[in-house]
This record gives sequence, structure tokens and C-alpha cells, in this order.
Amino acid sequence: MATFVLVPGAWLGAWAWEDTARALRARGHTALPVTLTGLGERADEATRETGLDTHVEDVVAFVEQHDLRDVTLVAHSYAAAPVSGASGRLGSRLERLVYLDSAPFAEGMRLLDLMPPQAAEQLSKQVAEQGDGWRLPMPTFEALGSFGSTEGVGEDQRDLMRAQAMPQPFGTYEQRLTGSVDAGSGVDRVLIACTDFRALLAAGVPMLAFLNQPPWRRFDLSTGHWPMLSAPVELADVLHTAVS
Repeated sequence: MATFVLVPGAWLGAWAWEDTARALRARGHTALPVTLTGLGERADEATRETGLDTHVEDVVAFVEQHDLRDVTLVAHSYAAAPVSGASGRLGSRLERLVYLDSAPFAEGMRLLDLMPPQAAEQLSKQVAEQGDGWRLPMPTFEALGSFGSTEGVGEDQRDLMRAQAMPQPFGTYEQRLTGSVDAGSGVDRVLIACTDFRALLAAGVPMLAFLNQPPWRRFDLSTGHWPMLSAPVELADVLHTAVS
């Protein structure tokens, strides 16, 4: 049985993984959701200085403080950035990397680099006008569709997100990833691609082409960008299959 450390994407906390974690535990796995600094129950810990380095350290500290071994580290969406950074520091504790509707970051990358300049400027404007210059509120669900498909996220899940989502410290988008991202050749690498990401892979986007080649193993999931909310049990099934 596997030890899953589940890292959520922007605006989310450990709460987002609750149903998937329960389904994994029912299959005999250890499932440990993480809340990053400034989000979920740790919202009060955010400061203007909270950046990507902070979230990398959160992931590393969680694994080390719990003395976890043979870890399957799961990164949803934005979490690909801090998980990539943590993967270069966890050494023999790490057995497997799972990128959920996301892809690993290279050293020197930042999240804003992945957006068209106009979109990045719009986010910066929103932070200045609505987030005291350093926090990014979760967009409306209409606007959220520009970040990824909301397919399958019903009204109950939307209500949960509205109630629980916290502004994302914008430094985590602005700061470039520093330090090694080399997890080592012995670490298993898994991609779980949801609807939009599958379309990107099918389109042959050059920077994602490596994900269709060994050592990567790919699993597809027919749902939107927030599968832990839209298809939590199905996501647990795929994760179970990936480690079996």
C-alpha cells in the first residue's frame, strides 16, 4: 500500500482532498493532504513575503516532520511548482511523483511565465485592486474557466469552494523556482491528464511532449481541472491503479 501526500492547487487547502483521501484509505493506503502556508486553515500565516520558496519548504517539512518514506507525492495544478522544488530535496524518501493535470517545473520557471502576458497583467491588476497588492482572490466561476475546465463541479462543490477557498499569496506566482528539481532516475513518474490537459497533449504542445514518453506513465480522467471535487472516487481509483 502506498503513502500519498496530496498537495492542492491555488486557493485550496487540505479540505479539497477529503473525499479522495477517504476513498484511498478505504483501499488500504495512507493518504495525507497538505495545506500550504496562507491557505485553508493556515490562511492567517500568509504575509507579503510568502512565496514559492515558502511552499516548497512546506512540502519538504511535511514529509520530514512526519518521517515519511516511500512517498507518492501528488501535485494538483499550481502545486506542480512547489512539488517540483521539493522533489529535488526529498532524496530517498520519494518513491513516486504524480502530476495531476499539471507538469513539472524546471529550475528558474515561475507560474506567470506559463500565461499570456495579457492574462498575467490582468492578474496583477486584480491583486493590486482586490488583494492589497499581494493576494490573489479566487475568481468567479465564470472567470475560473480560463484557468481550467469546471466540468463536473456541481453546485455543492462550488458552494464548498466559495466557502473554503482563500486568496493565493501572489508571491507564489511571481517567484521563480530555485534549487535542484532532479528527483533522481529511480523515482516513478506519473501523469494524470484531465479533459483540458488531454487536449493539450493531443495537440502536440512541444513543451509537454516529454510527458508522452518513458519514464512517464500516463492515465486519463474524463473530468474537469478540479477532479478531487468533480470526480473524487474516480481519481482515487486512478491513483490506486498507478501505484498497484
